[in-house]
Amino acid sequence: MNALGTHLLIELRDCSPEILKSLEKVRNALVSAAKEAKATIVDISFHEFNPFGISGVVVIAESHLTIHTWPEYGYAAVDIFTCGDIIKPEVAASYLIKQFECKNPSVVEMKRGILSHENKKLPHKVSSVSTADTEYYETIKT
Repeated sequence: MNALGTHLLIELRDCSPEILKSLEKVRNALVSAAKEAKATIVDISFHEFNPFGISGVVVIAESHLTIHTWPEYGYAAVDIFTCGDIIKPEVAASYLIKQFECKNPSVVEMKRGILSHENKKLPHKVSSVSTADTEYYETIKT
């Protein structure tokens, strides 16, 4: 199945609460996971909640990695969305599972942007949108 992107929905249960409540450790883990997967980091934003919990995003040229932690439950929800064939989101997922000392992970993979009915490979980027494509998308929106 040819798609524009791969989206991993990751449930990290039974993680180290001490790691999940550390802004520095969570930020470093997500940034390092992006690097491990050979992604191109564009921006990084994290927020620490009171009394605890962290939300963050690592924006990559190929899409994003996000996390929301609940250290009081030893749980984190992670999304890794990548486009193209170069980045390997499963490498980033495996890295995060290890970094958070997760004992009970689950990963669901979704293909995003399945647009071709002919099962042909779609380019990650195109240089322009054709008139026919524009008319097709306008029809879909209405």
